[in-house]
Amino acid sequence: MKKLIFTFVMLLLAAAFVYNQRGPIAKTIMARGAEARMTSNAIDDLEDGLHVVVCGAGGPLPSSNRSGPCIGVIAGEKFFVVDAGTNGLRNLVTLGYPVGDIQAVLLTHFHSDHIDGLGEMATIRWVNGANTSPLPVIGPEGVQAVVEGFNTAYAQDEIYRNEHHTDLVAPLKGAGMNAAPFPSPPEGSLITVYEDGALKIQALAVEHDPVRPAVAYLFTYKDRSLMISGDTAQSANLEHFSQGVDLLLHEALSHDLVMIMHETAKKVGNEVLAKITFDILDYHASPVEAAETAREAGVGHLVYYHVVPPLIFPGMEAAWVEGVDDIFPNYTVSEDGTAISLPSGSTEIIITAEGM
Repeated sequence: MKKLIFTFVMLLLAAAFVYNQRGPIAKTIMARGAEARMTSNAIDDLEDGLHVVVCGAGGPLPSSNRSGPCIGVIAGEKFFVVDAGTNGLRNLVTLGYPVGDIQAVLLTHFHSDHIDGLGEMATIRWVNGANTSPLPVIGPEGVQAVVEGFNTAYAQDEIYRNEHHTDLVAPLKGAGMNAAPFPSPPEGSLITVYEDGALKIQALAVEHDPVRPAVAYLFTYKDRSLMISGDTAQSANLEHFSQGVDLLLHEALSHDLVMIMHETAKKVGNEVLAKITFDILDYHASPVEAAETAREAGVGHLVYYHVVPPLIFPGMEAAWVEGVDDIFPNYTVSEDGTAISLPSGSTEIIITAEGM
């Protein structure tokens, strides 16, 4: 009994010591963690191939594990981002991706949830890499106005940062963004928007009326390929150009779950929400429709992103994917941090992370 009491007292004393020293202990842990973070690079350990990290798996509605739409693509040693939704850049930083090395951002269309993180992405990319040229922003015609607006909004911030940190950190010639517009691709056509060696990025039209232009992007690197849908209803054009791709990242909205929101909004007299939840049904694909596209195109794996509505309690994901398994069972419902690798010279599709 005395031994037990002695052990208990010693444990109490040790706990009290740790509590009293929590500040110094935290500083030590922080120093070690900071060193690990500053010397790590999530791309360094990737083998040659195409790699995807979902930096934003959600849509415009708040979700604890799905930020605004954002997809990171690593092709060989080049790093691209498709769309710049809220918190996407911060997720990339948290996951250890070298945001100062972002080659370009590609925009699928100009809905606010796809562009609202663009200013922060350009700023952090600039100062994290002491970049001496602005961030290229590739997009269909209209991207010039988007880029001009962000550049105007951030102009004073750029002056402050340069004056405070000097050209060592924030050279003014690297501030902001440069627009790289391309014409809207006709139905049945691909437009090459970036090409370098074994990498080709092509744009194609999708169905998001009344939003025009709206495009998807096809990435081809050596013998691997992936398609990123952007926002779209079920699209024959997307299906056609997705034939045989290794990976299809497709947006999806559950009509059943959104209709529950719609009926509830009508019941409580919220006319605005009732209108919105009805309107959005006709320009987004359902999970089943995205699965049909994947099946008909014969893709290797389907990754859902732009998940609407937010899946906020247990059982909602099962309701969201209802009917999908019978159509195309090779799928992943992504979260922020989901990562997939397509090594070159292989047919492997490797899910390297399910989330953050």
